Amino acid sequence: MKYGLFGINNGVCADPQVMRAVATTAEDCGFESVWTGEHVVLPDPQKPPSPATPLFSMAHPSTALSFIAGFTSRIKLGTGITLLAQRNAVVLAKEMASLDHLSGGRLLFGIGAGYLKAEFDALGVNFVERGARTDEYIAAMRELWTSDTPAFSGRFVSFSGIQARPQPAQSGGPPIIVGGNSPAAYRRAVTNGQGWYGFGMDVDGTKQCLDDLSEAQATYDRPEELGKLEISISPRVRPSEEAFQAFEDLGINRLVLLQVGKNEAELVQFVEDIAERYIK
Repeated sequence: MKYGLFGINNGVCADPQVMRAVATTAEDCGFESVWTGEHVVLPDPQKPPSPATPLFSMAHPSTALSFIAGFTSRIKLGTGITLLAQRNAVVLAKEMASLDHLSGGRLLFGIGAGYLKAEFDALGVNFVERGARTDEYIAAMRELWTSDTPAFSGRFVSFSGIQARPQPAQSGGPPIIVGGNSPAAYRRAVTNGQGWYGFGMDVDGTKQCLDDLSEAQATYDRPEELGKLEISISPRVRPSEEAFQAFEDLGINRLVLLQVGKNEAELVQFVEDIAERYIK
């Protein structure tokens, strides 16, 4: 099982000094990846389902990961998750291709449809269309990442007679890891993703999601080139040793742990403690 660290751009880690200290410690300690969260804006005042207070800091994912790429060499760089429907697909394809290119092919492209209507309203994006946009944007971005003569005609995206270079360092583009625990997210992961990401999960909830994913795999055709669906989980809280073992027994490929700590020293200590106990 691989280990990732969530929130490398959030809260205390939005400070560049802390971000650097935590990311370099994670790489030195053998973590496979660091992951960003994303909300362009947060509702003020906070109200459900908003995940954070209005003044909670979230550095932009590609900016934070590009910064981290500059002082690391091995650790993978995950977006957990990029809210695809809120973006311009062509601009985002360029942004992610550039990040993958400059980092030497280290990007893990976690994506989702989004769930905060206030955020969509602020961006002028139709909330109801977010699922359809997400599906189409995946196809349009992969066309830009892989084709020698990119062309696409869809409901939300159309282009031809263009080039967008450099293409990603990873052949076929960065792996797309689909977040969410809705039927649409399971279908999207099976038909369009190299992986699925469940956030804020306990062991029992993970078991249910794996059952739902198995049902989706029995329902929808999976393109052979996507390979086996990789499963990533962020536990709701710091797991016990029994929970770590239970996740491993379920066949989870990657645990993306939520950081525990209020300052740089505590966050670095958390990373070192996890590495000493679980990372071989």
